[in-house]
Amino acid sequence: MGRAKEIIVKVIPSKIANEFVKKHHYSGKVVANSILHFGCFLDERLHGVLSYGSSLDKSKTIGLVKPTLWNEFLELNRMAFDDYLPKYSESRCIAITIKLIKKNAPHIKWILSYADGGQCGDGTIYRASGFVLTGLSNCSIYQNEKGEKYQQASISARGSLANKEALNIQYKNNGKFGLVEGFCKEKGLKRISGYSLRYIYLIDKTCKITVPILPFSKIDEMGAGMYKGKKITQAERHKCDNSVTVAQKTSSLEEAFDSTLSLKVNNEYTTKCER
Repeated sequence: MGRAKEIIVKVIPSKIANEFVKKHHYSGKVVANSILHFGCFLDERLHGVLSYGSSLDKSKTIGLVKPTLWNEFLELNRMAFDDYLPKYSESRCIAITIKLIKKNAPHIKWILSYADGGQCGDGTIYRASGFVLTGLSNCSIYQNEKGEKYQQASISARGSLANKEALNIQYKNNGKFGLVEGFCKEKGLKRISGYSLRYIYLIDKTCKITVPILPFSKIDEMGAGMYKGKKITQAERHKCDNSVTVAQKTSSLEEAFDSTLSLKVNNEYTTKCER
């Protein structure tokens, strides 16, 4: 585990988190729904950010786990690290943030996250951190020749900027095209090849996942393996999984949790979660 044990994780302002994400996340974009940002510090400098918030369309995801009320789950929707942090930092930092959420926001029962197997990776870190695979589908990200990218969820999510624009396009074409189809046609967007993988972590173990839990071997069967933006073979993928899992098992997460700063849950955060 080495120097990963020295990482300090604490809540940071959205402005600082978003600036870091824009610089270091492969997409170069932040998620507007993010409301809780953790900074990962080593040698007194920020080298990683994990951002949590609501799903783009909670009505479609809330039923993945029962019982769940509207404010009882979060999505880990951005995770960005620079090259300074040592190996195994990602899984360690995820574990610490979940422990902080569990201690300071006990109403949160589970965490949702997606791995982008079309541009980034198939979720090695999530698997090493105890998440289960509950979905594997064609990548739902679209891109044009200029490099502009849109998630299908953002186009479909009621009230989002992309959704409003898509509705205007649909109206302009007298409903000739479907919402996503018309938006992509107007923007010259094409679906990025690859897969999107959905992962869930149960904080409250009494809750039940309502959709099938897929074996990780399904990733190999579908040819969905990807690591750091490159397609990888089954043997290479398992090597990545095993090295991270072993490192996590040999680390003292309780020690890391005790050494980090506590999450300050204030009225503003609670109010945002309840919306």
